[in-house]
Amino acid sequence: MSNLASPTIAQTQPLASYLAHRPEIDAAIERVLLRGQYVLGEEVATLETELPARLGVAHGVGVASGTDALALALRACGVGSGDAVITVSHTAVATVAAIELVGAIAVAVDIDPATFTLDPNRLDDLMAAADRGGCALPGRAAAIIAVHLYGHPADMPAIVAIGERHGVPVIEDCAQSLGAAIDGRPTGTWGELAALSFYPTKNLGALGDGGMVVTQRSELAERIRRLRQYGWDRRRISETVGFNSRLDEVQAAVLRAKLGYLDADNQCRRLIANAYRRGLRTGALSLPSSGNGITHAWHQFVVRTPKRDALKDHLARAGIDTTIHYPRCVHNQPAYAHRLFIHDSLSNSEKAAAEVLSLPLYPELSGRQVAAVVDTIRAWECPQC
Repeated sequence: MSNLASPTIAQTQPLASYLAHRPEIDAAIERVLLRGQYVLGEEVATLETELPARLGVAHGVGVASGTDALALALRACGVGSGDAVITVSHTAVATVAAIELVGAIAVAVDIDPATFTLDPNRLDDLMAAADRGGCALPGRAAAIIAVHLYGHPADMPAIVAIGERHGVPVIEDCAQSLGAAIDGRPTGTWGELAALSFYPTKNLGALGDGGMVVTQRSELAERIRRLRQYGWDRRRISETVGFNSRLDEVQAAVLRAKLGYLDADNQCRRLIANAYRRGLRTGALSLPSSGNGITHAWHQFVVRTPKRDALKDHLARAGIDTTIHYPRCVHNQPAYAHRLFIHDSLSNSEKAAAEVLSLPLYPELSGRQVAAVVDTIRAWECPQC
């Protein structure tokens, strides 16, 4: 691909986010440096109050990454070695990596092709089959992880109802869904716990790694506070085996500086997504959508086409960068092949992995750049037009 031009329109651009909020971010970093406390100080404690309050949950615990947030949420629910955790395979590897970090086994269920999220009907089939002995899970069904992918919420009312019916806690993977909601109720407020990621490209991104676990239950929050720091209690005595997973003060200060802009940034994402949908609606691509009552966070704008690679190359030649989220399902990746327990067919997941392409999308993307992406795709769809 050496003949392709260097991209002039990036698929995502964390630097643009920094530059847009540079005075506030620089002031926040200086505040931390001059205060002299760099781990689990005032910035983290305040963010742990401010961000959950925006979601409408009682507790937040800052940790080192979104992956750690998932692993700690699993541990807080008592998930351990040999347990089965039900999730999807069309997701970031981090979802399955977190399951394996606690010694559990990932059980993959297919997705709804319209939303790219866990199909409640397939989940219900699995749980019913396991209850009647028609499907032998690799271990005790200990948790369900619902991944809100690309910014679209999973069907939480249905998934939570299934979990409650079978006595299995539901954990939300909200790494890509900050700002999404179902009937006005934000993602992150439906399950027992939810994991957030602050990776720089996220809707609320830090200048490095970071994450948070949010929950309504005080006992779970306190358990995670101990687990994130060696299992220490308030006397610094390890009553349980824990981790070293702490959100640092600098990242917390940066996130606090950007938190006030989250709603406006998400609105910019919606405007860009609407412009894409208007400009591309007569084409051959399958475009993302959201149903009644769904507030999409538009972390990514993901189109589908069987000619995905040809479209990607065409855009690259025009200087437009795109990304494939995700080129292979987790169960088809070398490190995880034969490690996941697969329920039924994952045909929807595998078809999505072969067809998805993420177009440029970030709040600072200009209208001119969006129009250039639309025009370039339409020229590919109809070269003679």
